[in-house]
Amino acid sequence: MEIMRYMEKYDYEQLLFCQDKASGLKAIICIHDTTLGPALGGTRMWTYASEEAAIEDALRLGRGMTYKNAAAGLNLGGGKTVIIGDPRKDKNEAMFRAFGRFIQGLNGRYITAEDVGTSVEDMDLIHEETEFVTGISPAFGSSGNPSPVTAYGVYKGMKAAAKVAFGSDSLEGKTVAVQGVGHVAYSLCEHLHAEGAQLIVTDINEASVKRAVEAFGAKAVDPSDIYGVECDIFAPCALGAIVNDQTIPHLKAKVIAGSANNQLKEDRHGDLIHEMGIVYAPDYVINAGGVINVADELIGYNRDRAMKKVEGLYDRLMDIFNISTRDGIPTYKAADRLAEERIATLKNSRSTFLRNGHHILSRR
Repeated sequence: MEIMRYMEKYDYEQLLFCQDKASGLKAIICIHDTTLGPALGGTRMWTYASEEAAIEDALRLGRGMTYKNAAAGLNLGGGKTVIIGDPRKDKNEAMFRAFGRFIQGLNGRYITAEDVGTSVEDMDLIHEETEFVTGISPAFGSSGNPSPVTAYGVYKGMKAAAKVAFGSDSLEGKTVAVQGVGHVAYSLCEHLHAEGAQLIVTDINEASVKRAVEAFGAKAVDPSDIYGVECDIFAPCALGAIVNDQTIPHLKAKVIAGSANNQLKEDRHGDLIHEMGIVYAPDYVINAGGVINVADELIGYNRDRAMKKVEGLYDRLMDIFNISTRDGIPTYKAADRLAEERIATLKNSRSTFLRNGHHILSRR
């Protein structure tokens, strides 16, 4: 992989390699773009097959966070960290504290949070060494479990998609097929049930399905059958790449709106469902409630203020749907265009983020 050529092609700012021999830390920090503000993105710990695979993941995820934060209306850029190692056996206090010192050395250009393979406890250890971390324990001023907030954002975004598809944003009487009933999806089901939606659920975890059936009167189906059920809205809340050549022919929904990441296996699948008249709520926009929530921690967390911002995802998605209609493009392209236009507008007056007196992020 020709790293510098790749970074130039997609306009990356920095790629940092961090190692601490004593603790076993091997980390890669990617800062993609700080036009809108400091780069915010979580720390992922994973057993990568190679160092090149870890680099590619950091680059891909960091760029994705730029688009996510920009489309969500946040004054934050995008970045990501990957730590090479097995999160089940390689973690130790010294590792995360060493990593916290590397973050501190960036002086606010990058702010981290938890991601796959890391936890609130890990963020607390990082917080021992730096203020530039979110998603820490509530005792330190964190917002706590982000799942309910993410779910609320998905719910509001689903209503926006329903407005476009059905002419009304009411979900009363609508049938929603929910794939996966984990923490976020269960909270989403609570909102949908309260509004009078009919639920069809599936999950590989039978206990999760049973819980949803008992709580919401949901109908349970086999995981392989969820794509072809008669429904108004399909809500992918588990696996990525589930909108693909095999599943699309079975879809009967008029709307796809859920919390899962990377729902389109390939861009062309977004083109295909657009041609079919399915209203797709781009995943990195509709599931941005969590990052909006933790971003509020940077100015002293206020739940009412954070939830108000999450409610704004309704309007963000309506903007995307309007761009899609105006320009005759699929919604996934419209979301990218919204993010790119916002970055380009500010780039005329500011480029890379350097902390100054107007960027006070400390909670101390």
